[in-house]
Amino acid sequence: MLFIVSRQLLPIYGASSELRASSDLPYSSLPSSSARPLFTMVDAFCATWKLVDSENFDEYLKALGVGFALRQVGNVTKPTVIICHEGDKFILKTQSTFKNTEISCKMGEEFDESTADDRHCKSLVCMEGDKLVHTQKWDGKETKFVREIKDGKMVMVRH
Repeated sequence: MLFIVSRQLLPIYGASSELRASSDLPYSSLPSSSARPLFTMVDAFCATWKLVDSENFDEYLKALGVGFALRQVGNVTKPTVIICHEGDKFILKTQSTFKNTEISCKMGEEFDESTADDRHCKSLVCMEGDKLVHTQKWDGKETKFVREIKDGKMVMVRH
């Protein structure tokens, strides 16, 4: 069953609509020049984002098997999402009044992730063109979060 979930987030800090020129990016902590192009692309997402709109999220949570009470909390929560990188680590923090989560990983390398709804996944974060793609696999299932910047907003679609 495929559910396409769309969520729009506006920048509240580090406005991505005013991207810095690549020569202004802080590369001194990167281990090698080979990581530079990857993190130049990721920098478009590096900001603090606030959820402003969400469509089909309840159906997505239901398909994951999330119970009614947790779905209700998830549907009214307006999380803040912080995306950054430190050295060769990609960091994504989700903060809300309900629960905070953080992933820290190397781009393109599989890692273990515990999700806000307590799934234990093998996950992968990578750039596909100008899209930031986060794939989770667990119990023979898979979901993808595809984030892209459109008109100064980060739009995330879940498949």
